[in-house]
Amino acid sequence: MKFLYIILFLLSVSTINARTIFVATDGNDDNTGTMESPLASLKKAQEKVNPGDTVYVRGGTYYLTEDDISYVVSDLFACITYLVKDGNLDHRINYWNYPGEQPVFDFSAIKPEGKRVVGIYVNADYLHIKGLEMTGIQVTITTHTESYCIYSRGGSHNIFENLLLHDNKGTGIRHYKGSDNLFLNCDAYRNHDDVSEDGKGGNTDGFGCHPAPGDVGNVFRGCRAWFNSDDGFDCIRADESITYENCQAFYNGYSPTFESLGDGNGFKTGGFAYDAADILPDTIPSHKVINCLTVRNKANGFYSNHHLNGNIWHNNTAYRNGVNFNMVNRESPESGNINVNGYNHILINNLSYSARVNETSYIDSTQNTLENNTFYNNEISVSKDDFVSLDESLIVLPRNEDGSIQETDFMRLKPTSKLIDTGKDIGLPFIGLAPDPGAFEYDGITSSGIPILKQRLIIYPNPAKDYINISGLDISTAIIINIEGKTFRLQTNKNKIDISNLPKGVYYLNVLSKDQMNLTGTFLKI
Repeated sequence: MKFLYIILFLLSVSTINARTIFVATDGNDDNTGTMESPLASLKKAQEKVNPGDTVYVRGGTYYLTEDDISYVVSDLFACITYLVKDGNLDHRINYWNYPGEQPVFDFSAIKPEGKRVVGIYVNADYLHIKGLEMTGIQVTITTHTESYCIYSRGGSHNIFENLLLHDNKGTGIRHYKGSDNLFLNCDAYRNHDDVSEDGKGGNTDGFGCHPAPGDVGNVFRGCRAWFNSDDGFDCIRADESITYENCQAFYNGYSPTFESLGDGNGFKTGGFAYDAADILPDTIPSHKVINCLTVRNKANGFYSNHHLNGNIWHNNTAYRNGVNFNMVNRESPESGNINVNGYNHILINNLSYSARVNETSYIDSTQNTLENNTFYNNEISVSKDDFVSLDESLIVLPRNEDGSIQETDFMRLKPTSKLIDTGKDIGLPFIGLAPDPGAFEYDGITSSGIPILKQRLIIYPNPAKDYINISGLDISTAIIINIEGKTFRLQTNKNKIDISNLPKGVYYLNVLSKDQMNLTGTFLKI
């Protein structure tokens, strides 16, 4: 990994006319900005950057004060860092943590009277902000208000990556205006406004996304939100479609001691409630929620929030929410009835288990597309025996070095689960004869819980011709399935399997060890 960091560093400094600028806790804004003479602030770094440049923020804690406020927008938003200088399509401006180091921005001393506090205000295009940690954002207004770690208001084609936004009185990231932004592998947690209104934090979300008309292409991928006082992900009054992929929301609407706070939805996906018809967008957007996970949110896991259109819900998993899937819609733009059965939703390959109140609400099978979900399907039932683990501590593990979410056994199907291959092929990657319901595809490998599967099943040779060996297993049964679904039972001799009578092709191999405990599967090419 260190070698990779060096390569990335060399690439960044070798770009034509690209420069590197350094910021450090012991820096000074009168310095030149080199590694040996670093600056003290992102504000000063932005004055020096041009498209293609990279600002490296060194590790350590940056204790900000009100003297560090760069600009006040609309006499309301007190912005500590105000980013308005654009990169371009071929040369982004990068604001990155220095490889292997963790910079932490602490805003707890910034309490301007009558202002909303913003850690980083983004009104620029083609930026890449990566690897920063932000904490301590304050609220001073006691009436209806909001503060933000990051407020993206007007920026397009930006990447927000590997950001840690925690223990603030404001929302982690709010995006309001701008197209084609990617929010990648960010965590927003323990954010709670206990100052304004009733102190319940009803405006403090992990992530908010509310694009204006024409602001298309905004994507959240691999982000997590937990213990935020209101919602995990909120896109109420979004005028354009938003996509959520491989994101996770849990424990929202609660304090870390599970005190009841704000709304508490995992994904609040759309909604216009009582908005007058003349202020609604010309076309009500349909949002996409794909391969996402919700666990023990106070109210709903997946929630359509009185929307005026259906959303797309593919391969999601919901566990122990108040209601796992709540598709409530508003009747029409002209109607004040905001609580009717959902319509035009497309729900395919979703998994719901052990909701605290109801697995589903406001779902009418005649008004929505419902296919291969574990609900509204008399042929599929779900029990705890379908899962390798229901240990919720696994969902808060640290991320991998590349920023991706760790693969764990939580809510993953056992090899003996009847749910395997009961989904529908909708173009997402899958393993086996058909997709599995839920956010996690069974691949025959688990990290714990199923002893024989702690290590990857190794087949050799693969591709093969006459026989294969299975490393480390004494085989009792070997079953192979071709792409047409035809099953063959093969002869075995300890760890050797005879495949000499099989025609060429790609097969799916199931193996049962002699202790009859552990069935697994993988692909084989002949």
